[in-house]
Amino acid sequence: MPLLVTLEKFIACVEHNKHVEAIEEFYAENASMQENNEPPRFGRDVLIAHERQAMVRFTPRESVCVRPVFHLDDIVVIRWIFKLEAPNGSIVRFEEISYQRWEGEHIAQEQFFYDPKQFVTKPSLDIAS
Repeated sequence: MPLLVTLEKFIACVEHNKHVEAIEEFYAENASMQENNEPPRFGRDVLIAHERQAMVRFTPRESVCVRPVFHLDDIVVIRWIFKLEAPNGSIVRFEEISYQRWEGEHIAQEQFFYDPKQFVTKPSLDIAS
């Protein structure tokens, strides 16, 4: 079960758009990550490599945790809103739910739930739009 201070540090890291660093610091060595119902990816090094590839496709401009964060024992549920910029300058507003299982102070398993149709790029938008 993560301490509240650890969870807040994790959220702050993501909100500062340090997505790769968040995986390096807060994920277990053998962690898994899954997008919707796709097969999970396993191992922190694999998760880091995947996140770096994602950063080539989209640069995070804003990452916002929508509170409250749900935290019960080793389960944490976070609603995120991201504003991403594609290489051509177009903007994507992307919202997801992250369901995490922690082991101590590290995320052991995470699954994201989102609508893939959100990846249609639009002109620049305010994150609240």
